[in-house]
Amino acid sequence: MLTPDQNAPQLGESPDMPQQNATAAGGRRYVPPGRPSAPPQLDFPPIRNGIDYLASVVEHLDENESAVGPRDLKYAVLHLQAAVEVLLKARLQREHWSLVFKDPGRATKTDFDSAGFDSCGTVAAVERLRDIVGIAFDKKEIDALKELARDRNALQHYGLTHNAPAVEARAGRVLDFLMRFLEAEFLPLLEGPERDTALREMAPVVQGVKHISSYVRRRLNRLRGDLSGREGQTIQCPACEQTTLVVAPGGGHCHFCGQSWYDSEQLLLDYLQRADTPDVTGRACPQCHEFALGEGIVFADGSDAFDTLYCFNCGARHASDDLVLCAGCSRLWFLEADIEGSVANLCPACRKQMEPEDVA
Repeated sequence: MLTPDQNAPQLGESPDMPQQNATAAGGRRYVPPGRPSAPPQLDFPPIRNGIDYLASVVEHLDENESAVGPRDLKYAVLHLQAAVEVLLKARLQREHWSLVFKDPGRATKTDFDSAGFDSCGTVAAVERLRDIVGIAFDKKEIDALKELARDRNALQHYGLTHNAPAVEARAGRVLDFLMRFLEAEFLPLLEGPERDTALREMAPVVQGVKHISSYVRRRLNRLRGDLSGREGQTIQCPACEQTTLVVAPGGGHCHFCGQSWYDSEQLLLDYLQRADTPDVTGRACPQCHEFALGEGIVFADGSDAFDTLYCFNCGARHASDDLVLCAGCSRLWFLEADIEGSVANLCPACRKQMEPEDVA
């Protein structure tokens, strides 16, 4: 992620007077002497607005902070529905501004710029994203969005008496959908400062959802199908601690939290520092010779915790009894049967040193 220039004017600052946005002790805005304080600005463009609603949902449902009560669930439902409406329409707007109108045939740029129009509902937004933009929606996702809209309308207008765990489970399904929608259909479209801001504001959301059981269950159930057939490449993610990190030579990507690694050394270090493994450093791989071979790597296919060696650089995977410590340099090497006239349990380099030199 890009690091913002600390000396550059920030959002809301004048290029020639950046100091007017400085904050004094106690959190108050610094105002130069003789200069009146500017009124606070409400600055929530669509993507920031949607992410802010998501952050509120996570705050209310985060079980790591306190028990989730009826009031928490109430505001989680209200703000989750608001996040759905804002983010779906923001994605429509990226395609064309007229698509957010209730009747696109009567859309005018003047009405759009002044926000003087009736916008489409959630169901219409989904249909347009599917039929015009080409985004695929699962029927279960659409049903969950409709159920959430009904819960929100009841809470907003009439009051809602319902089984709290059922409402939370529905909220978990929609939260899973929105996180996937943002990751796959929205964030890749953002560039530059807009993308940096979105990723920065999504960071606490990504961390917070790990403590929402309804979200975790829903996401893991969906990922079970997505990761089927890749159990031999899937290990526990150091970031979210779910067994959803699919490794590949040189790195890996977690399908639960979205964290990616493009550096095999860093991924190995992160994994071994969090996992209950006998070593916190990599060994030299007998195939690529990089110090990226981890011991006790636990894969989702059921291999024993201390029986699997995996190279995070080249992707080679070995059982512990396939390799042996070289008697000369103690590096791991392929176990070979004794060969008459040769020295067993030595890597090629040590074996060459031990062999008698040819006599001229």
